[in-house]
Order: sequence, then structure tokens, then C-alpha cells
Amino acid sequence: MTSPDLPTFDDVAAAAGRLQGHAHLTPVLRSRTADELLGAQVFFKCENFQRMGAFKFRGAFNALSRFDAAQRRAGVAAFSSGNHAQAIALSARELGIPATILMPADAPAAKLAATRGYGAEVITYDRMRDDRDALSRKLAEERGMTLIPPYDHPDVIAGQGTAAKELFEQTGPLDHLFTCTGGGGMTSSSALSAHALSPGCRVYGVEPLAGNDGQQSFRSGHIVRIPTPETIADGAQTQYLGNYTFAIIRRDVHDMLTATDAQLVEAMRFFAERMKMVVEPTGCLSFAGARHGGVDLRGARVGVIVSGGNVDMQRFASLLA
Repeated sequence: MTSPDLPTFDDVAAAAGRLQGHAHLTPVLRSRTADELLGAQVFFKCENFQRMGAFKFRGAFNALSRFDAAQRRAGVAAFSSGNHAQAIALSARELGIPATILMPADAPAAKLAATRGYGAEVITYDRMRDDRDALSRKLAEERGMTLIPPYDHPDVIAGQGTAAKELFEQTGPLDHLFTCTGGGGMTSSSALSAHALSPGCRVYGVEPLAGNDGQQSFRSGHIVRIPTPETIADGAQTQYLGNYTFAIIRRDVHDMLTATDAQLVEAMRFFAERMKMVVEPTGCLSFAGARHGGVDLRGARVGVIVSGGNVDMQRFASLLA
């Protein structure tokens, strides 16, 4: 894939215009305790307060808003473990577009319920056995729908990049930026914004230790595929990076880090106790990476994108118990 094929910061800026009045301008919060733990000034971009509870709304709405009349009539198909599903469902409802979404049968009940509540048709599949890519392509072809994947799509990446764009506009330049990584949409898009608005900022993607396909890909120079990882970070149970996301990550990201499930629970507890926030396990990856990833942050200005807060309360309580 050549660089002209990749989305650019100009695409992120255009997406910000489309999202105006639709997406929330999410807050940037501070914590003296976090500053002391990292020896740095830490700025949390709280996408858990975004519409439908995650940054995914940005990419989904941007992609669907670019549909032509025929695509809007035919509808959108998608596949997702939960947050992209909800984002597509809500965006489709706002734009009057029919939506059918493939979701794993073991997706969090709250995410399944919310997706249906936004009006989408949900079809479940077995995460460990079925090929969601093949199933979704077949669904889209049979119904004449446009397939919008959760991360490997230029319009999705451009929309997701508006979170980091806002962060830099709210804080000014940063030295380091930590992002959650599943398929690479948040990490690659954040790198586009960082490169344009804070060129000296080092961007890090953080994955579950059990699902470090992105780290392996980054360090080997080619996309590595792994079995579906077993981790509490359900939004990062991806098996490989996308072609678009990998190309940007390889070019613009400083390093790929990992966090253990125990470190994610520790971060969940920190957010709940110290910042009074509900953050889902996947949304804790960035802070866990900043805290335990081995990067020297002393005296630095550090951005942490908290990607989402969609978690069943019973599961949330059990993880913290």
C-alpha cells in the first residue's frame, strides 16, 4: 500500500467538521495521584464520556455520513465485539440508515443490549470458531449493504483521529501519548494527529499481553496473525492489525507495549477510586502501558486516551472484588 492511499491529518480535520454538533467534546481530566505515580504531568482524554460510551462513535459517524443516497437506502453491515457495534447502531439511527451487525455471542450483555436498543439488527457468532470477516462479507453481499469494519477503513480512521486532535487542542504539545490498541484504529489515527499537531510527541500503542499481535507486527515489519487472545480486554481480542492501520503504525508510532490483565484491573480500580470513573478493561490499556510499559516519563507531559467505559456492572464489580 502506498502512502497516498493512507488517510492523512487533512482527513482527520475534515472528519472533525462532520462530527461537529454530533460527537461530544470529551473532557481532559487530571489526577495529582497519577502525576505522582508517573512523575509526570498526565492528561486523560476521557472518551468513556463520548456518546455511546467510547471513541468508536467518531469513526462510525464519519464513515456513515459519507454514504451516498443508494448506500443509505441499502444499509450498513458491521462486525464488532461491542463498541463499534454500538457506534454503528447509534450513527445509523441518527442518519436514518438500516444497520445489521455481527457480534460475538459472548460479548458483554450491556453492549449487546445497547446495540439492539439503538435499533440495529444483531446476529451473533462464535468468537473462537467463526471467521467474522468472511461472515460479514457474505452478509453484506447478500443484502447489498455497505460493510464498515471497526478499524481498517480510511473514514473510520479519520474519524477516530479526532479524539487525539481534540486532546492536543485542549492541552497543547505533549511529549508522549499512550493509546489502546486492538485493530490499531485508535493508535494509527492518534499518530496522524500527533504528527501534525505535536511533532515531537512519541506515540505508543498498548495491547493485552495475551494478544500482542500488534507488537509482534511492529517489530517484525509485517502483519502477524494470532489466535483469538484470552483477555478481559474484550475490545482488544483482535487477531491482527489492518492494512491501513499497520502501515501508519509502522511509519508514525514509536513503540508497541503490552499490559497484563492484572495491570488492567489495577487501572480500573485507580479510575474508580481516584477519578470516580467507570472504565472498561480495554479502556485501561493506555494508562496501564504508561504506568508499567518501561517508558521513562519523569518530568514529561503525557497524554492518555481512555477509550471507553462500556462494561457490565456485575462484571465490573467482580473484577474489582
